[in-house]
Amino acid sequence: MGNTRFKLMSLILLMLAGACQGHHDQLPGDRDDHRPSGAISASETVRFTGTEPFWGGAVSGTALTYSVPGRPEGERVEVKRFAGRGGISFSGTLKAGPFTLAVTPQACSDGMSDRRYPFMATLQIASEVRQGCAWTDRRPFTQPAKL
Repeated sequence: MGNTRFKLMSLILLMLAGACQGHHDQLPGDRDDHRPSGAISASETVRFTGTEPFWGGAVSGTALTYSVPGRPEGERVEVKRFAGRGGISFSGTLKAGPFTLAVTPQACSDGMSDRRYPFMATLQIASEVRQGCAWTDRRPFTQPAKL
C-alpha cells in the first residue's frame, strides 16, 4: 500500500509540474535525476501564497497550515514531503479532499504586488489546481528598491 501511495504522489507531482510548464514534455528537472532537490532543506519553513482566490500558509516538517480569507486561522494538515526532479511537494488531506503543494525553484510574481518570489507554488485540492508563489527564510521574497 505504501509503495502504491508513493507512486500516486509521484504521479501527482509530475502532473502538477507539467501544469506549471504547460507542456507534458517540459517537466522541470532531469527525468533520470531522482536525487532530492537542494533548494529547500527539510528543516526550513516554506511559506506560500496565491490569488484568485486568495490562499496561503506555511509548512514546517510534517505540519502544514492552509488559510483562506474565510478561515484566516487556517486548517492544519499533516503532510508527507517528497523531494526530487528539481522541486519538493507536500501531500496530505484537507476536509475538501486530497491536498498536494508542489514547490519549484523558479522566479514568481503574485501579480498584485512588486514582490519577487524565489519559488513557484502549485496547489491541488481535490481536482482544483491553483498557481502561487513561495519563499523561505533562507530564500525570502524581494521588493524593488524605492526610487
